[in-house]
Amino acid sequence: MSGPAYRNGDGPHSGDGANEPRVPYQREQFGPHGPERGSYEEPAPYEQHRPAGSPAAGEQDPEAQAQLPHYDHRTLKSLLGAWALSACSHDESLAVEVHLTDCATCAEEALRLRDAVGLLHHEESLDLDPLLRARVLEGCLGRRPARIPVPEWAGPYDAEAARLDALLRDLGDDYWKAPVELKWHAGEPRSERFTVAQVIGHLTAVDSLIARSLGLPPDSGEAAADPPRPGLGGLGLGLGMGIASRARLRRSRGLGDFPLEPVERTTAHWATHSMLPGSTVRSLWRDQSHNLVRTVSFAGSGAAGLDVDYGSFALPLEDAFLDRAFECWIHANDIADAVDYPYDPPAPRNLNRIIDMVAARLLPEALADRRRAGLTTSPTRLVAAGAPGRSLLLEVEGKGGGRWYLPLDSPGAVASPEETVAHVAMDSVEFCQLAAGHIEPERIAFGQSGDRDVIRDVLFAAASLSRL
Repeated sequence: MSGPAYRNGDGPHSGDGANEPRVPYQREQFGPHGPERGSYEEPAPYEQHRPAGSPAAGEQDPEAQAQLPHYDHRTLKSLLGAWALSACSHDESLAVEVHLTDCATCAEEALRLRDAVGLLHHEESLDLDPLLRARVLEGCLGRRPARIPVPEWAGPYDAEAARLDALLRDLGDDYWKAPVELKWHAGEPRSERFTVAQVIGHLTAVDSLIARSLGLPPDSGEAAADPPRPGLGGLGLGLGMGIASRARLRRSRGLGDFPLEPVERTTAHWATHSMLPGSTVRSLWRDQSHNLVRTVSFAGSGAAGLDVDYGSFALPLEDAFLDRAFECWIHANDIADAVDYPYDPPAPRNLNRIIDMVAARLLPEALADRRRAGLTTSPTRLVAAGAPGRSLLLEVEGKGGGRWYLPLDSPGAVASPEETVAHVAMDSVEFCQLAAGHIEPERIAFGQSGDRDVIRDVLFAAASLSRL
């Protein structure tokens, strides 16, 4: 059974024996000149029973009010906006709310501000969602898995793949069919237009040659061409086996029927993946690059003795990773040029490792191949492996540059300053563009001294390293 409640604990059964009549409630009437005390009386609202001496609903504890800092009207009015946004401190909020019970002007303003805030956004707690950390970590790991110690020689590929992935993420889904001009030098300058999706598919196809050497499962396209053999299990070759053993087993069983030659392999990959959306093309490439880095990181020194078969040639695994870093940067820059996106060269340390691979290991072999094919003009002489022979000083300037002495008579000859017959100096990025076939040997800017025929042969040998 319920009945009227009496303010301040006054009532027939308040406990103090007093049965005084209730004082009529005086409601404020707002006139044109502010609040005025009217004579209107209305009964007190019904309230739940509360202990004697406790404040009524909406009232502040007198002791708490006494402890509040003193704010004048002007200060409290300036706090109304922050109060409406729930941005006041606890004491400021209490002071504003007490003031609103006495000041009709501020009360009306506070009501308008609170209504305006409600139109801006839904009220939400300022406390952080306890699951926020899990969502942030999940998002980070989705873009780049947790890092493990990466071999130094795989670092450039890891970095360039991450940069290309960031470029593709920034471009979004509207650019997969944008035309990209690729250039290379196959005896003469060549260029052809492909879509962004085809460029990424090309990188995926050639990167999969490393995956094949590591014994990793083929991508979806190659798997379709050659389904997994019975008994090989889910990932294919048994995680307990070493990388070299898995690679040998994979080759012995003929897994992966895609051609080994990079251009033919790319063509087969395009034919298999032509209907895939751009997001899937990116996902295939990104997942494969992560698997390559993760595999060699866990393998440690176990992968050092592997070679990567490119059909007509082979590269040690370390050089193959640097070669893929080089091509990843070059083609990322091709995409960026096509869509007018700024793209920087690799970090100096990584650029130096790429140039060292091209100058110290690939260029002497390319020069020897051109001599055997009769494509050089400078005279040569027979030099036994390990014996000193003529050399060219290649000075690469700029970030990531250095000095390399290149053997001219035989890749096995020892190059030395004493036998130097020519000196070439050029910019580091332009040297890489020359090796990628993006700059013709006749058009590159460089400094030179010494035998001009030797210099010409070396420049054309550098351009012959390029391929689609």
